[in-house]
Amino acid sequence: MSLWARVNQLPPPVLEQIRYIYGNSFPIEVRHYLAEWIEDRLLNAPSYQHEQDAAYEQEAATFLNQLINELERTAINLPEDNVTGRIRLNESARNFRQLFSHNPSQLYSHLINCLQRERQCIAYPNECVNVQDPEIAEVINGLQELQMLVRVSENDNRNLVKDYEHLQLEIHEITKNKALLENLDNAALREHARTTLAQQERQVNEMVNLITGKRLQLVENFRKTIQLTSQVQEKVLHKYLTNWKINQGFAGNGASGMSASNLDTIQAWCESLAEIIWNTKDQIRLAMKNKQKLNIEEPNLPDFLPQSLVEVTNLLKALITTTFIIEKQPPQVMKTNTRFAATVRLLIGNTLNIRMSNPLVRVSIISEAQAQATQQSNKASEQSCGEIMNNTGNLEYNETTKQLSVSFRNMQLKKIKRAEKKGTESVMDEKFALLFQSSFAVGHGDLVFSVWTISLPVVVIVHGNQEPQSWATITWDNAFADINRVPFHVPDKVSWNLLAEALNTKYRASTGRSMTQENMHFLCEKAFRANLQFPVSDDLTITWSQFCKEPLPDRTFTFWEWFYAAMKVTREHLRGPWNDGSIVGFIHKTKAEDYLLKCPRGTFLLRFSDSELGGITIAWVNESNDGQPQILHIQPFTAKNFAIRLLSDRIRDFEDLYYLYPNKPKKEAFDRYTSPPVPSRNRNYIPSEVRAVLMGPSNNNNSTINSYPNTPNSYNHLQSPDASRDTPSSGYNLETDQVSHLPYQPLDALELENIDMFASSYN
Repeated sequence: MSLWARVNQLPPPVLEQIRYIYGNSFPIEVRHYLAEWIEDRLLNAPSYQHEQDAAYEQEAATFLNQLINELERTAINLPEDNVTGRIRLNESARNFRQLFSHNPSQLYSHLINCLQRERQCIAYPNECVNVQDPEIAEVINGLQELQMLVRVSENDNRNLVKDYEHLQLEIHEITKNKALLENLDNAALREHARTTLAQQERQVNEMVNLITGKRLQLVENFRKTIQLTSQVQEKVLHKYLTNWKINQGFAGNGASGMSASNLDTIQAWCESLAEIIWNTKDQIRLAMKNKQKLNIEEPNLPDFLPQSLVEVTNLLKALITTTFIIEKQPPQVMKTNTRFAATVRLLIGNTLNIRMSNPLVRVSIISEAQAQATQQSNKASEQSCGEIMNNTGNLEYNETTKQLSVSFRNMQLKKIKRAEKKGTESVMDEKFALLFQSSFAVGHGDLVFSVWTISLPVVVIVHGNQEPQSWATITWDNAFADINRVPFHVPDKVSWNLLAEALNTKYRASTGRSMTQENMHFLCEKAFRANLQFPVSDDLTITWSQFCKEPLPDRTFTFWEWFYAAMKVTREHLRGPWNDGSIVGFIHKTKAEDYLLKCPRGTFLLRFSDSELGGITIAWVNESNDGQPQILHIQPFTAKNFAIRLLSDRIRDFEDLYYLYPNKPKKEAFDRYTSPPVPSRNRNYIPSEVRAVLMGPSNNNNSTINSYPNTPNSYNHLQSPDASRDTPSSGYNLETDQVSHLPYQPLDALELENIDMFASSYN
């Protein structure tokens, strides 16, 4: 049975949750008609370590083209009487082509996530029901009730207009009868006319009282509408939209969960609110106009209409100004004279005729102080602390996506003016932000709103070597900024467990796999320069200075610089083995030795060097002179080494390494990542290749550890590094050898002098 067939057997609440997950951009009909086709291609899709991989993007582009072709083919093959299905599938094919041709990986990853969610719902249907936010139903029910109230108000106002017209006719009739009464000479006729007039006046008074009651009921309906609108709008803007904005900060640290479909849902709610508010505003105005027509004073009844008009206008203002958002944030570490992009969007752009004017949006860069002034005054600053090229664009409405937005694709920061530095602050600690602002009229032009929004903080750099400390500033801000803070205040001291979670999120996003609990405890001990019990208490706090300002003991670099370098080398050179779990990485040297001492000779593990930034070393079990196991450590490899020869190739070269800890054959762990043999480019030359060799003490080049055939096995004199120190002992070098191979001549027939040894120091 297909996955989709099993999904359709789930309870209705779970099905609703799945439909919500797919969102507006992917019609559920497409999932239904192409169920088996989609599952065949995505349930067993190849895994990629990062969505920015070229191979991943190519796979996504291929899938998109095949999906569009399959939609069109399926539409043709549908029965002739299924006109609706044909139209829906062809429409979806056109929309996918327009929406995702420039970014096919967006649709590809969205569908993979949706299928994973379907699997979860089949395995744990009760949990899927609980995941559905119960307040979503409150929002939907609230919007439906408001729409009903608006329809009732429209109907009541329409009836009141008729009542007013009828009343005016009756009043006009009384006025005419009064004039006739004055001209009657016959006493009997005068008395009859007076009686009739009195009866008419009583009827008019009753009519006035009835109209007054209806008008008061209408006013009460307005007050109820405004009150409920305020409650629903509060939930939409200050829960769901605010959470979406908070998640942007977390996403800056690599967190997942930023869903375009969620934002589409919020937009649908905001557009409904905008229409409800605008219609209510129109109805209040009409009621005020009708009251003036009646021209009857009610001294004992307060007039709530003017106040209601003010309240509904304030609701409209709050909705419009809050829904001007940054959909795609600019890069948070921004290098001068480098192109960057950002996208802003107005969530109510499909209402109030805003899209007709294509409002102009202007972008500027502001300092932290200017951001604070903008927030306090609630007015966009005209000041700027830098110069941005290509910083204007018009909000344009896309008929397919139903979005009013503008994408700035070619902005470039040319100049920046920095503030005075305080104490030990550096330029990498200084925060800026991009300010997006616009102005437009709504409705029929009778109301003009100025809107603005500020990006997440950015750090401006001029050189790549400023990136590590800049990312420390941004990582801390994204993890610990409060949504209602004064820009851009963050706490100086935070819970270690919260910081560890942020570091793990960032590491997972960068490398593809999370750290283990043991890894994170190691980081904790490294950051605090002490041995700590596991698990650590939630009360344990770490300061900003400990995180990225104070050097580690006996080192010239900070905890963050060490962590960032390990993350960088893993992302660029070690991602495959890391994702397979072949690299322990974050572990004390002494603990690694304790683990290995229980293992047979040739067992090894990989750990990040404590002494060298971005270095990874191999520790392995050897035998000492007395036959006892001893642990040796190879000089750390860095990105510079991996640019010459991959880690997996080096491990293959070292024949003294047999098993990856605890007992996995090294071929099974690393052969998939080794480089294929490179054929000779010219048969007239002897081919050569680079190999890694383990050397003994640097003063004895003939004493080498056997890492490939014909290398002398003379290393019994080597001593294990001092286990009490957390830095490598000297004397164990890794050499990169260039070995020339004569055609058809075995390696062991070569003389030793054919091998050039390039000695390097070990520390």
